[in-house]
Amino acid sequence: MTTPVCTTASSAAVPPTTYASFSSYVRARGPVLLRTARSLTANPSDAEDLLQTALAKTFLAWERIEDHRALDGYVRRALLNTRTSQWRKRRVDEFCCEELPEPAVAAPADPAERQVLHDAMWRAVTRLPDRQRAMVVLRYYEDLSEAQTAEVLGVSVGTVKSAVSRALRKLREDPELAPVR
Repeated sequence: MTTPVCTTASSAAVPPTTYASFSSYVRARGPVLLRTARSLTANPSDAEDLLQTALAKTFLAWERIEDHRALDGYVRRALLNTRTSQWRKRRVDEFCCEELPEPAVAAPADPAERQVLHDAMWRAVTRLPDRQRAMVVLRYYEDLSEAQTAEVLGVSVGTVKSAVSRALRKLREDPELAPVR
């Protein structure tokens, strides 16, 4: 004699027609729902677990769902809510170790070197054509947006984008700004 797998009190109250309709729904829509679950997780096994949990929640509410044409939406919402609950509950592991894994702190930059770089950059900017120099100064020294720069200079945003792009290319190619090796 075999015993039923599910022997809770709530399973005894579920009519056989519920099992049949739910089973046929899962057989018909399972692959599509599994694709949705896979899009929510990085691991195919986690996707199967996620779908299983969402389908269990759906089964418990099967009799309360009035419009069975909207079942896919119900299951997708259950998938999303379950996945959200999983990552909210995700625990952070802590490991004890002898030394702290913090990166070594870089020595502060020498103010003289910083000033030399600043001066070299400004000289390179002054060698740009007037219009490109104006756009670079407004965009990066004055910290204006592309739209604000265009408005100040009375040009289109596209003109600002292309002129600044050409200016930055010239600055990258400037031999005075080449990195020291």
